[in-house]
Amino acid sequence: MGVRDVDRRPVERKPSGSSDVLRVSAKSNPVALAGALAGLIREKGYAEIQGIGAGAVNQGIKAVAIARGYVAPGGIDLICIPAFSNVIIEGHERTAIKLIVMPR
Repeated sequence: MGVRDVDRRPVERKPSGSSDVLRVSAKSNPVALAGALAGLIREKGYAEIQGIGAGAVNQGIKAVAIARGYVAPGGIDLICIPAFSNVIIEGHERTAIKLIVMPR
């Protein structure tokens, strides 16, 4: 199930345990990603953003900052925990940065 960015690039949502993983690229729209992130936080209690490369991680961090503003009026203060994640892409193992986002 995909969530579309304003620039028509998908923000992929892929099941991972009890949460969805929002996969982000350097061209992802951080405002659209923030909306998806805020929705997951409200729905599931936490979410994960995963990106490979500095540009993708930058867009993910911007989305977390924007999402904090979206959920703050509801009394939710978000925290972000960075972690490494190994992923297989086209048969090759890559290291991604995973941002675990949850209420404080």
